[in-house]
Amino acid sequence: MFRAIGKYFRALGYLITGRIDRARQELSKNPHVVQATYDRVIREKKDRIQQYKDAVARMIAQQEKKAARVKSLTEDVNRLEQLKEGAAAKARTLVKDLQGQGMSLEQIKQHPEYVKCMTAFNDFTSTSSEKSEHIAELEGDVSELGETIDGHKVQLQQLLRDIDKLKQEASQAVADMITAKEEEEIADMISGISEDRTSQELAELRDLRQQQKAEARIAREMAGTDTMKQEAEFLEYARTSSSTDEFDRLIGLAEETDRTAAPPDAARAEPKLPES
Repeated sequence: MFRAIGKYFRALGYLITGRIDRARQELSKNPHVVQATYDRVIREKKDRIQQYKDAVARMIAQQEKKAARVKSLTEDVNRLEQLKEGAAAKARTLVKDLQGQGMSLEQIKQHPEYVKCMTAFNDFTSTSSEKSEHIAELEGDVSELGETIDGHKVQLQQLLRDIDKLKQEASQAVADMITAKEEEEIADMISGISEDRTSQELAELRDLRQQQKAEARIAREMAGTDTMKQEAEFLEYARTSSSTDEFDRLIGLAEETDRTAAPPDAARAEPKLPES
C-alpha cells in the first residue's frame, strides 16, 4: 500500500514537473524573455570580466612595484660601485704615502687607515653583490609578470569581443524568435488551426443567421402571417383590376374590348330590325 502511494506521488510529481517544464519552454520562447536572458548573461559576463580586469590590474601594480624596486636597487649598486672605487683609490694613495715613509708591505697592511679602506671596500662589494642578486631576481619576476599580463590582456580582449558577439547574437535571436512566431501564427491560420478563430466565428454567425431566418419563417407560418399576406395581395390585385375595368368603361374602352372579345358568328346571328 505504501509503495503504491509512493508511486502515486512520484507520478504526480512527474506530471507537475512536466507541465512546469512545458510552461517554462513556452515562456522561454517569448522575445522579451529571450532578450532579458541575454541581458542577464551579458551582465554576468561583464561582472566576471571586471573582476578579471581588477586581478590583472593588481598584477600590473605588482610588476610596476618590482620594476621600481629594481630601479632603486640599481641606483644603490651604482653608488656602491662608486664607493668601492673611492675606497680603492684612497687605499692606493695611502699605500704610496706610507711607502714614501719607508714602511714595509706588512706594516702598511696593518695601518689603521689601510684597514679602514679595505674593510669599507669589502663591505661595499658584499652589499653590491647582494643587491645585484636581488636585482636579477626582481628582473626575472618583472619579466615573468610581463608575459603573464600580456597573456591576460589578450584573453581580456577576446572576452570583450565575445561580449560584442553576444550582443549581436541577442539581437539576432530576438529577431529570429519574433519571425518564427509570426511564421507559426501565419501557418496556423492557413492550416485552420490558428488560435485566431475569426473565420470560424464568421461561419458560426452565418449559420446562426440562416437558422434565425428559418425560425422566423416557421413562426410566421404558424401565426398565419404568410396567409394573411397572401390574402392581402389577392385583395390588392382584385381592387386594382376592378378600378381598371371601371376606368375602361368610363372612357369607352370597355365596348371596344367587348366587341373585340365577341365571336364573329354571334355578330352575324343578331336579327335585323324591320325597315319602316
